[in-house]
Amino acid sequence: MGVLIENLEMVLEYVVTFCTIMLEMVGITVLVWSAARCFFGWIHKDQHVRLDLAQGIALALEFKMGGEVLRTVVVREWRELGILGAIILLRGLLTFLIHWEIENEKKELQEHAKKANPLKPHEEGETVK
Repeated sequence: MGVLIENLEMVLEYVVTFCTIMLEMVGITVLVWSAARCFFGWIHKDQHVRLDLAQGIALALEFKMGGEVLRTVVVREWRELGILGAIILLRGLLTFLIHWEIENEKKELQEHAKKANPLKPHEEGETVK
C-alpha cells in the first residue's frame, strides 16, 4: 500500500508540474502576442493600444497566477508555501492594479470620443426641432 501511495504522489507531482508549465507557457504566449500586436497598433497610431496591452497583460497574469496556485498542491515545506503565497499575492495585486488601469483607460477613451463627436445621433422615433 505504501508503494502505491508513493507512486500516486509521484504521478501527481509530474501531472501538476506539467500543467503548471503549460499554464505558464500560455501566460507567456498571451503576453508576447499582446505586446507584438500592440506594438504594431502603436506604429499605426491606434488609440486603443494601451487598453489592449493592459488587457493582454491582465490575462497573462491570470494564467501565471493559475500556475502558481496549482503549484501549491505539491508544496512540501512551509517555506515554499510562504514564497508561493507571496508570489500569488504580488501577482494578484498587479492584476488588481491593471484592471484599475483598464477601467481608467476605458473612461478616458469614452471622454475622448465624446469630445471628438459632441453631437449624439438621434434615436428612432425622436423628432428633430
